[in-house]
Amino acid sequence: MQITDVRLRKVNSENRMKAVASVTFDNEFVVHDIKVIESQNGLFIAMPSRKNQNSGEFKDIAHPINAETREKIQKAILEAYEAPETEETSESAQE
Repeated sequence: MQITDVRLRKVNSENRMKAVASVTFDNEFVVHDIKVIESQNGLFIAMPSRKNQNSGEFKDIAHPINAETREKIQKAILEAYEAPETEETSESAQE
């Protein structure tokens, strides 16, 4: 599965969330609302999640099954985040 598009909307705020991304796979499937979060150890991504009404815990709606795929998605999103474009970045991350 190849990442064929990354769209990024940077968020101008004082909190830890720095951007929201949408990633398209094979020009056929898209995952929206992937967040770019800033931590003490640098930037990382948080997959889209929903709060459980009963427990109050957040559960991922969609997520990679293995670390290699998570790293691939994170790398593509962070490269788009660090690109010089300002409001929205769209790039092909074909390998």
